[in-house]
Amino acid sequence: MDFTLPTNLAGWLPFTAAVVAILLGLAALFAPRLILSAIGLAPSAGSIDALGGARASLAGFWLGVGLVGAALYDQPFIQLALGTGWLFSAFGRLVSLLTDGASLRAIFYLLVELALACAALAPALGFISS
Repeated sequence: MDFTLPTNLAGWLPFTAAVVAILLGLAALFAPRLILSAIGLAPSAGSIDALGGARASLAGFWLGVGLVGAALYDQPFIQLALGTGWLFSAFGRLVSLLTDGASLRAIFYLLVELALACAALAPALGFISS
């Protein structure tokens, strides 16, 4: 299996969404305190369970989905899976905004998650043709 970089917008958008997931996954794996504090969940002193949870749930999922998404960026099913993951992350963020209250950081993350979802879903749903 040969790996090639995307050559058009329909390839670059899902590839970029996958690379963002990889970068977030690497950050969560090697710097979980940084990721947790970025989302407002700084662990208490001596709480290794929070760090392990960040490495397992955040890093593991982001890295797994991101690596497959980057390797198979031109496959519609992979684009749907990646885009739907980002879309439901945005949905969870929206539910939190509506029930728990809004913050500028939460609104920013909602917009980023929506942009990544659109980037991955647009080619799969035919909004951008290759």
